[in-house]
Amino acid sequence: MKKICLILFWLQAQVLLAQPAERLIKVVVAPDHTDWTYKTGETARFAISVLKDGNPVKGAKVRLELGPEKMDPTRKETVTLTTGTLTIEGGTMKTGGFLRCTAYTEIDGKEYKGLGTAGFNPQDISPTVENPADFTSFWDNAKAELARIPLDARMTLLPERCTERVNVYHVNIQNWGNSRLYGILCVPKAPGTYPAMLKVPGAGIRPYFGDVANAEKDVITLEIGIHGIPVTMDVSVYNNLAAGALSGYMLFNLDDRDRYYYKRVYLGCVRALDFLTSLPQCDADRLAVTGGSQGGALSIVTAGLDNRIKYLAAYYPALSDMTGYLKGRAGGWPHMFMGGNNTFTNKADKIKTVGYYDVVNFARQVKVTGRYSWGFNDETCPPTSMYAAYNLITAPKSLDLYRETGHWTYPEQTEKMNNWLLEQLKGNVAKK
Repeated sequence: MKKICLILFWLQAQVLLAQPAERLIKVVVAPDHTDWTYKTGETARFAISVLKDGNPVKGAKVRLELGPEKMDPTRKETVTLTTGTLTIEGGTMKTGGFLRCTAYTEIDGKEYKGLGTAGFNPQDISPTVENPADFTSFWDNAKAELARIPLDARMTLLPERCTERVNVYHVNIQNWGNSRLYGILCVPKAPGTYPAMLKVPGAGIRPYFGDVANAEKDVITLEIGIHGIPVTMDVSVYNNLAAGALSGYMLFNLDDRDRYYYKRVYLGCVRALDFLTSLPQCDADRLAVTGGSQGGALSIVTAGLDNRIKYLAAYYPALSDMTGYLKGRAGGWPHMFMGGNNTFTNKADKIKTVGYYDVVNFARQVKVTGRYSWGFNDETCPPTSMYAAYNLITAPKSLDLYRETGHWTYPEQTEKMNNWLLEQLKGNVAKK
């Protein structure tokens, strides 16, 4: 049974990371600077290759689209790769941002796609989202309201998921707004106190399996869901909710800052820390938070809201500078102001609400050491939006770039990040 659970956890991880599938034909697009980075006004060139079995496909016809990421292309053309490779001039940008070249080719009736993205002075990107004057007081009041609510934590041992060294529990905690917060807690069995890691989820509705692997390394882990539903049900339940009642949850009550869906979610992250620090095995001075995409956003939000967090590790944070589209550039997931969404969301009350929930404004509040990681080819969380938040962080920070990646990670990338987190959490033992 334990082996089955581990297999399920591995399969879930692959879905969350959105790892791209291997394809027979590979379309490779690469800027001519090895770091894919240019100064504004400098011309970027893109090398384009169509490969089969690692060799160039001679005579391949390629349709090209160039322009700022996530915006309508400013240039379209079709070229023939006589030798299977070709280098083109892609142009430049006058202000900080990202210029993307996307290439499509059709071979044997199937279309293949590749893209490359050149960054221009990304360190100069500034946010577009409003920073409400009462941002801090709004969240201080919300946390004070949460603190008055009893924790009422309930833990159910999951014997089939336990290991020789780790106990695994389904936890159920009272959250803000008469809702409950659910997650999977993994605690080392040996007596003692341990650092703790809060794992916050990417977007979607799914079951969770907990992080047993890190708990085996003497770290308490708590992996939470955000929707106020148990996280151990049959997958069909989550699929039905995703297609029905929770479809489009990221837009629910966007016209009201006090009722917007993410208020309960953000406060739930604080409540998860309340629970962790209530555990007798938890060393409350050694807490970390980590996640990717929506989870990357929640990692920054949690660190910005709660000074109990000491370390932060975020992959490609969503919900960052969401109003970018209103200023003629890429905005963060869930792209609520992009294209057709504009008629529904581009209203004063909704734009005002976004200011209280955008990751940019929590990034201003971060005071702890953080490590961040993403790629330039991310089409879900555009690098323009992520840099808008990252550039505001004044706390110690480092950015691991894996430029070719989209909305996914290399195994080496996640291993490096996880090892860094463990070093921070466990390295502090000697200092205490």
